[in-house]
Amino acid sequence: MTRRVFVTVISLAIVASVAGCGVYERAQRPAWRTQAENTCLAQHRIKQSEYIQPANEMSGPGICGLTRPFKVTALQNGAVAFNSTATLDCSMIAELDQWLADVVQPAAQARFGAPVTQINSMGSYSCRGINNQYGAQLSEHSFGNALDIGGFVLADGRTISIVRDWTRGDEQAQAFLRDVHGGACDHFTTVLGPGSNVYHYNHIHVDLAMHGNTSSGPRSICKPVPKTTAPAPRRDELPDAPEIDDDVEMAQARPSASGMYAMHNAPTAAVPQQHQQLQAFNADEISKLIARTDQPTDLRHSTASAYAPPLPPRAARAGAMGPDGVFVPEGSPSDWDITSKIPKREVPSSGGHLVWRRAADNRSASRADGPPASVSP
Repeated sequence: MTRRVFVTVISLAIVASVAGCGVYERAQRPAWRTQAENTCLAQHRIKQSEYIQPANEMSGPGICGLTRPFKVTALQNGAVAFNSTATLDCSMIAELDQWLADVVQPAAQARFGAPVTQINSMGSYSCRGINNQYGAQLSEHSFGNALDIGGFVLADGRTISIVRDWTRGDEQAQAFLRDVHGGACDHFTTVLGPGSNVYHYNHIHVDLAMHGNTSSGPRSICKPVPKTTAPAPRRDELPDAPEIDDDVEMAQARPSASGMYAMHNAPTAAVPQQHQQLQAFNADEISKLIARTDQPTDLRHSTASAYAPPLPPRAARAGAMGPDGVFVPEGSPSDWDITSKIPKREVPSSGGHLVWRRAADNRSASRADGPPASVSP
């Protein structure tokens, strides 16, 4: 009897030790996931609102769960709703919001003339294997780090469905879905759409999984490979803008290598006879021409060219540069020429006639010829 009890006690001890060891060695959620959640919150990448509400920590089964989960009913401050509440982590919420602003809404406006008002989700948090396969590696959905998108609803009520419009929609619907798929590859590390495998024929999967690093940065998966899409339809009857170069301020532009400016192509027809004598204008001459001209000069006029006949001389204006580049002061000569104020007096000429000479001239003459002769009235 005693021996039987002893064996029973030993068996129970062994079972208890094995159970305790199993609890101690239970798989733990990777630490980087909790760190990523805390970092996102510390950087204030999302803002709690009536559409984004915090939830209690989710743990298990196994390593599934989130430390700081959120219940999300809409993004873009309520402008884009979910068809059902999504459970996501901070990083996914922030990146989905940025993707909507950068890619989805501009594409919808360009192709349909209406914004997206709803995302038709097909799944967010779910503790399961990849592609819902039993025994497969855990999906990013197990950590609230992924979202499956089945389609969109526009402000005008139109629904864009991936299962229908990816291959059978009109040209703009197909282009829109490929635009948002390709744009998602710039925001998420995993993007899988129709054609990537048999499991994604009806939705686009996006997540922020860590696939390791490469020499060019974090490794990412984007399938199928994005392709060029059809252009967006014209939304008005206005003609296309002409392709012209920006206007150049010729007076301030640097001279070209040849020192000349050709404002228009040289004419192919014969030059008229009166324009046979041509003169080239360089940058300095153009600047002076503009400075001397009273009226605005249109260098782009159809009659303007790199060559023109010489301009007739213009009278210098007071307070401006003369044709020879010399400054002409303002006022009359009496204001700045002292000799113009010296009175004149009569002096006899050699023939007995009276002439008027400036006093300054007389003084110079006196020193040369002696005292002047008296003048009879």
